[in-house]
Order: sequence, then C-alpha cells, then structure tokens
Amino acid sequence: MSLQPDFLPCLAGLAFALTVSALTVVALLRARAGLPQDIPNERSLHDAPLPRGGGLAIWAGWLPVALWFSPVAEAGAAQWLVPWLALALVSLRDDVRALGVGVRLFVHACAALWFGIALAWPAVAADSWTAAALQGMAAGAVVAWSLNLYNFMDGNDGLAAVMAITGFSSYGAGAVIAGAPATAYFALAAATLPFLAANFPPSRLILGDVGAVPLGFLAAAFGCSLVAGGRWPAWFPALVFLPFIADATTTLARRVLRGERIWHAHRNHYYQRLHQLGAGHRGTLLIYGVWMAGCGLTALACLKWEKGLGWAALGAWCVAGAALFAAIDYHWRIRPASLR
Repeated sequence: MSLQPDFLPCLAGLAFALTVSALTVVALLRARAGLPQDIPNERSLHDAPLPRGGGLAIWAGWLPVALWFSPVAEAGAAQWLVPWLALALVSLRDDVRALGVGVRLFVHACAALWFGIALAWPAVAADSWTAAALQGMAAGAVVAWSLNLYNFMDGNDGLAAVMAITGFSSYGAGAVIAGAPATAYFALAAATLPFLAANFPPSRLILGDVGAVPLGFLAAAFGCSLVAGGRWPAWFPALVFLPFIADATTTLARRVLRGERIWHAHRNHYYQRLHQLGAGHRGTLLIYGVWMAGCGLTALACLKWEKGLGWAALGAWCVAGAALFAAIDYHWRIRPASLR
C-alpha cells in the first residue's frame, strides 16, 4: 500500500514537534530550580511552589511546524501569528515578573482586535461592510474570552494539557474531514504530549501564562477561521472545547450574579470544587478527561456523518455538563463549612 504524497511531510512535522518538545521539557526540568515559581495563592490547588514555563516546550516544538504548514489556509500565518506572538511575549514577561492587570488586558484586547479585523478583512475587500463588522466583532469577542479560558482552567494537574490534546486533535481530524490543512493542529497536540508527561499528577512543571494564554487564543482563532472559511459549522469548535467553555463561563456568570469581585483570585470553578470534594488531581482529570473525549468524538461523528445533529449534540453535552455541575453543587452545599 503506497502512502499519499502529503502523508510523509505530515508525519515528519508531528515527529519534529514531539521530539523538540520532549527535549525542551527535559531541559526545563533540569533547570527547574532557576525557573519562575508559581507560589500557591487563593486559587491554587497545590501546596508547594511549582516551576512555570512548560508552555515554552509546546511552542518550541509546534511553532516551526505551524509556520511551515500554515494552519489557517484561508488567511495564512499573518492572521494568527502577530497576536499570538504578542500574547506569548507579554505572558512570558508576566511569568517572570508580574505585570499590572491593565497591561495584560491591553495586550489581550489588541490581540483580539487584530484577529477580528484580519478575519473580517476579506468581507471588507468585497465591500460587505455589515458582514465584516458583525464577523469581526463576534470573532474578537470569542477570542478575548477564550484566551482567558486556559488561564482560568489551568489549575488542576494535566487538565489544560488534556484539553489541548483532545481539542487540537479534534481540530486536526475535523480539518481532514473538511478537506483543510491539518498538520499544524495535530502537531500542536503532539507538542503537548511531553508537557503532559511532566504535568501529569503529581505535576513537576506547569504551563504558566506563556502556555495557557496563547493556547486559549489558538483554540478560538483556529476555530473561528475555519467557521468563517465555511469549513466547519459554528457548533464544531464550541462542542470540542465545551468543558472549558462551560466551566469558566458558568463560574463567571455565577460570580457576577452574586456581586463578587471577579478579578480576585478564587477556587469556585467546578473543577476546583470537584478537586476539593475529594477527587484530587487524578480524579478531576479523569472526570473532565472523559467529558473532553466525549465532546471531541461526538463533534467529529456529527461533522463526518450528520452535520444536522451538531446543535442537538452540543445541547446534549451541555445538559450532561449541567448535571455534573449540579452534582458538584449539591455535594459542596452539604459539605461542612470548615472544609470548604
């Protein structure tokens, strides 16, 4: 059986991403004492400091492959590379020495604005100003929220890494189904595997903002790009990353309704409460990992065989997530106040 002409370059890209990422993880672990340390605070689920910077290993393996195999064929690297680079640099600086909230939010807003304009530009060129404005604002809002998702959800060992692996593997398989370039999506999942080995409970290395924020950006940017290009329905990326979207969005909405200061550190996310209820890092990772895999497989099945069921599938998994959240809420309410 002969291999397709594009198979070997794809395989080489995955091997490169995996190998370089693994070597970088080894180097970071050897230098862990000299890395910036994540000191436990009000939102931490760890009792001792952990070295930050695991995201650097992901980017070392993935970025060369992404630049060689442009992951967004509809617009090219310029659409995502500039905002991604800005986010990675400011996040790295924040890992090394904390920046003010205003600086971070300004860069986040600029990244979302850049992407929204870049995505809408073809409609502008075609004089479809209304469509361009709506598309740009929607994409910018999705990106602005998503680039914070990983930061909010990166607290339990392995959680963000498994979401990246299942999410971007699903993007890669979805791109294959849609006839779009897929190598860079699979390469991002491959580059995350060595980090997962170091971040698996008990963690020896965490992503840091340099990993979490750009990952959240790419999840939204690549999803929006292929939706705008007509490759995927809008429900596909939403379903693939539903576990992170649902937990972070529901938690934020509840805090707003309770009048809490949403910028303050907390441990009110559902995954955090599940951890504190006794699931720990491993149990929480298992439960959320099953949810992630189920969403990804369902999204791919609908994309491949019955797109018309996509919104219903998204709704069904939202109901399943709501049931999980309700169970966590119930056990949290009956837990002794001294243990919360």
